[in-house]
Amino acid sequence: MVYVTGDTHGDISRFQSSVLKKAGANDVVIVCGDFGFLWDDSKQEQKNRKKLEQMKYTIAFVDGCHENFDLLESFPTREWNGGKARMIAPNIIHLMRGQVYTICGKRFFTFGGGHSQDFEFRSAENWWEREQPTYQEILDGADNLKQYDNQVDYIITHEPPASLKDCLRVDTMQRLEIHAFFEDLTQDCQFKQWYFGKCHLNRYVPVRYFAVFDDIIPLKDTGGRGEA
Repeated sequence: MVYVTGDTHGDISRFQSSVLKKAGANDVVIVCGDFGFLWDDSKQEQKNRKKLEQMKYTIAFVDGCHENFDLLESFPTREWNGGKARMIAPNIIHLMRGQVYTICGKRFFTFGGGHSQDFEFRSAENWWEREQPTYQEILDGADNLKQYDNQVDYIITHEPPASLKDCLRVDTMQRLEIHAFFEDLTQDCQFKQWYFGKCHLNRYVPVRYFAVFDDIIPLKDTGGRGEA
C-alpha cells in the first residue's frame, strides 16, 4: 500500500505513527516535500536517517523548499520503478521532478520544489536557488507525461496549483512558472487525486485535491506489491 503525508521537517515521530504500524516491505510512504533529514548532516541527523533505514517500508519524498540541495544531489541517481530517483538508502528514495513512477500498481507523477517565503532571511547561508524548478525541468516533466498520454493515477507535488493557493488563502502573492504548469495539468492531465504539502494544512479540496500536513493518508487502491 502507498501512504501519503506532508512535510516532515526531520520529525522522525511521523514514521513511528500507529497508522504505519502494520506497514511492511511492500509498502511505500510518500512525503510531499520538506523531508528534513538531509539538511545539515549533523550527527543527530545521520542517526535519524539510520533509524529510518531500519523501517520495514520504503520512504519516498519529493523535494520541497527547505532542502540542502548540495547534500541531496551528492547521492547517486538510478532508475526506480520507471523513473529517475536518487537513492539515499536502500529504503529512502528521492522522487525527482517531472518523473513518472509505477508504485504498487499505480502511476504517480512527481514534481518537487517551490518558493521559500523566508528566503530573504536564509539566503546568506542556507537557501538554494535550485529549490525553484527550472523551465527545462517543466519541459521534461511535460514530455514524460506525454509518454503516458497525460494519464496518471496520482500527482505528488510540494506546491499546489495556482488556483488552489487562492482557494486556501496561502502565499497568494508569489507566482512561479511551476504554478502555471500545475494549473495546466489540472486541465490537460487525467488523474484521480493530487496531493501537495506546502500549505501545512490537512484539507480536502473537492473533488480531487488534498493539502496534507501531518495526516498520513492510505491510498486504498494501492494494496498490491510495489515494484522495485
